[in-house]
Amino acid sequence: MTSTQTRVAAAVRLDGVRKNFGDVVALDGVDLTVAPGEFVCLLGASGCGKTTLLNLVAGLDRPSTGEITLNTSRPAVMFQEAALMPWLTATRNVELPLRLAGFGRAERREKAAELLELVRLGGVGGKRPHELSGGMRQRVALARALAATLRVGGDPHQALLLMDEPFAALDAITRDVLQGELLRVYARTGTSVLFVTHDVREAVRLGQRVVLLSSRPGRVVREWDDLARADAEELTAEITGHLREVISTHAAA
Repeated sequence: MTSTQTRVAAAVRLDGVRKNFGDVVALDGVDLTVAPGEFVCLLGASGCGKTTLLNLVAGLDRPSTGEITLNTSRPAVMFQEAALMPWLTATRNVELPLRLAGFGRAERREKAAELLELVRLGGVGGKRPHELSGGMRQRVALARALAATLRVGGDPHQALLLMDEPFAALDAITRDVLQGELLRVYARTGTSVLFVTHDVREAVRLGQRVVLLSSRPGRVVREWDDLARADAEELTAEITGHLREVISTHAAA
């Protein structure tokens, strides 16, 4: 079951979460905590249950057993595709979740303008998605996701952003730029982030903590924290080695 109650200092906590799809066990006994303001990267091979876990936290599905506790406003999700409304301008796309949350017109315009400035798109609010590059569309999607975490009278720092390989479809240069932009936005907002990736270098660059899931069924098999103090190349090599072990173990099963 999913509950919203304060137990300890955690933006989200998963306790013994298991998810079945018929006879297939996607996740099995996952225990995971994301602290307020923490950036956690969830790493694993394709099909290990990373996206399933994000969907459970987002409330898009329910765990078969176990508990998910949220101490934030409703999580916002950012996907690999920007999924913007093509008939709306960038500003109106960002305003949409604010409208659904009950913000008035003037406040929606003000907050949308602030968020577009935050992602360095202050001058393109009047453009529609087809007029923007792929990287710019993902910036609009990031601004919209941040907007979706806001609530009337709520604490803007009490937010959780779920990101499902949001830069995977972009070219290497654009991906590198947006990773840097995400870190800048994260530092400015204090939003808690749970970021799914299968790219070890991306996880090491972005995360304060990296959590490795086993191949199906997904279980937490290793964690690395205090990444800022580690040598990035050595840590990347270490995590890559463990990821290869996970993949090879699954292939031999």
